[in-house]
Amino acid sequence: MQRELAIIQNDPEVPAGVFGELLTEWRVPFRIVRPDLGELLPAAGDAAIVLGGAMGVHDEAAHPFLREIKGWLARLLADGTPLLGICLGGQLLAEVAGGMVSSNRCGEKGLVEVELTGAGAADPLFAGIPRCFPVFQWHNDSFTIPPGAAHLAGSRGCPGQAFRTGNAWGVQFHPEVDGAIVAAWSRKTPDAARLTGRFAAAEAGHRALARQLLANFLDAARPGGR
Repeated sequence: MQRELAIIQNDPEVPAGVFGELLTEWRVPFRIVRPDLGELLPAAGDAAIVLGGAMGVHDEAAHPFLREIKGWLARLLADGTPLLGICLGGQLLAEVAGGMVSSNRCGEKGLVEVELTGAGAADPLFAGIPRCFPVFQWHNDSFTIPPGAAHLAGSRGCPGQAFRTGNAWGVQFHPEVDGAIVAAWSRKTPDAARLTGRFAAAEAGHRALARQLLANFLDAARPGGR
């Protein structure tokens, strides 16, 4: 991918993490856009990643920029722009595509085993990724798979872990986190030592997952990609 990738960061505590490091390493042009700080969303783009955030998709009164993101995602979906939504980003994408987002239905925190469906195992986003893999989760809200979308992955507690609609993918989990991000989120909980310890033991494999998934998305986002 030669053109600029837009990364939409909705929350100061939810940065691009490992994804930012990898894009810099690979010399992929990208820019961080902060709609939570009043920055304008790109009018058009070659591809975009929408990150997570502590707010929920229905919190538009407290966070008016969420309404702008939803309209922007709807336009990019219609245009066929390659998109990857992570956690809140995946939930926003799911709602725009016709799915439902609800609270406290199947929240997860920490490393969780996710399993690909048959469609997921065949999808280019998960090429080279094992059928079952542990990945970091941090959510109370969750999405249903939008009508007509491909259901790509689920976990035992939360069946909606990944979907694809057109050139857009939504995931509930956080492939982009690193140890520092996990530590910052976990210190707000009484379970911080266990959460950070488990992630530290699995971080090398988690980084490998992030590398493969991001490379797959960039390949799919290239002109002529799948």
